[in-house]
Amino acid sequence: MRLTIFDLENWKEIGATLMRNKTRTFLTGFGIFWGVAMLALLTGGARGGGDMLRRNFAGFATNTAGIIPSNTTMPYKGYQKGRWWQMNLSDVEAIQTAFPELEAVVPTSQRGGQSFRRGKFSYSGQLAGVTADYTKILQPRLYEGRFINEADIQNERKVAVIGKKVAGQLFPDGSSPIGKLVEVGGAPYAVVGVAGDVSEISINGRVDEGVFIPSSTFRRIFGYGDKIDFLMITGKANANLAEILPKIQTQLCRRHDINPSDKGAIWTINIAEQFEQIDKVFLGIDLLAWFIGLSTLIAGVIGIGNIMWVIVKERTQEIGIRRAIGAKPSDIIVQVLSEGIALTLLFGLAGVTFATIILAVMQATTNPADAVSVAHFQMSFKGAVLILSIFVLMGTLAGIIPSLKAMHIKPIEAINSK
Repeated sequence: MRLTIFDLENWKEIGATLMRNKTRTFLTGFGIFWGVAMLALLTGGARGGGDMLRRNFAGFATNTAGIIPSNTTMPYKGYQKGRWWQMNLSDVEAIQTAFPELEAVVPTSQRGGQSFRRGKFSYSGQLAGVTADYTKILQPRLYEGRFINEADIQNERKVAVIGKKVAGQLFPDGSSPIGKLVEVGGAPYAVVGVAGDVSEISINGRVDEGVFIPSSTFRRIFGYGDKIDFLMITGKANANLAEILPKIQTQLCRRHDINPSDKGAIWTINIAEQFEQIDKVFLGIDLLAWFIGLSTLIAGVIGIGNIMWVIVKERTQEIGIRRAIGAKPSDIIVQVLSEGIALTLLFGLAGVTFATIILAVMQATTNPADAVSVAHFQMSFKGAVLILSIFVLMGTLAGIIPSLKAMHIKPIEAINSK
């Protein structure tokens, strides 16, 4: 006897064998079903959870850092500690020249508690002076119009991009703010754009709740001269900000007579490191998901081995008769292993199908229409095939010992057994 996948009689025999004890077969199959489903749900859920967290950083350049001046904490060159200092535009030029691996060096200035008015409507929020390169750091969602451009900077135009929440307060009738005037600190500005946040992360305040004007206009209105409040940088593809930031700090210390050992005088935040930490966290979650899932699978595989062992014991006489009429040892092995593989495939496919439905429901409920990116609560086809392949392989291995036992059954002893 030789089993082939096209031999209908052999498959009928496998089905009949497994159905002789429906309860045992069902309980073993449920272990397989649940193990596959758990592994699929854990891997798909981990992927979707990672996408949801990364959604909070959508529109934000990952290889980014921020630099903010602070009071000195150490005396230096006759200056007492506690001295306040500010960066300026010449610092920006010097950093751009010294570090060509940076894609953008973006100076900004800001003032909180500013009054924005339109007729009888008003809103209080943060006013920021930015350059056109600001969108290389944080790409805001533009609902209408445009963002600040280079011509606005060069000509010191009195134009403004207002946040979505600001627009809702100043234009409660829902009319378009584009081209209309709003008062910013008592001076009229033409609205050229309405912008909003695309992520939960924010630097320099929330876009929804602020107003942006050209940095040159900001410095002139508030008498900043060439001073700036905050500096953001983003590196090119291969730039290592962890190495660049200390060099920038050294350069700023030299230019502003700050003790090179004074770490408190220059505050920095490396967003790139935050992204790396998030990636590490989700790598750990993925590994944990696989560990738990595989542990569940192993429990199911043990169940397969047990049921195969019991089936071999129950069919001792039958196997002896098969051997007596000419069945080869390899035929017996294939027969026993095929029963385990059939059980694994049937309930394994059911587990994958169940997990796919649950993950599809999760994806549908966690991705609103206005989501900036899709959280993929799904397995890839390759992932599903891999899970099934692993389980079939482990199920086959679990059936080897019972099948070898069946192969060594002697026909005379088997026929006389009870």
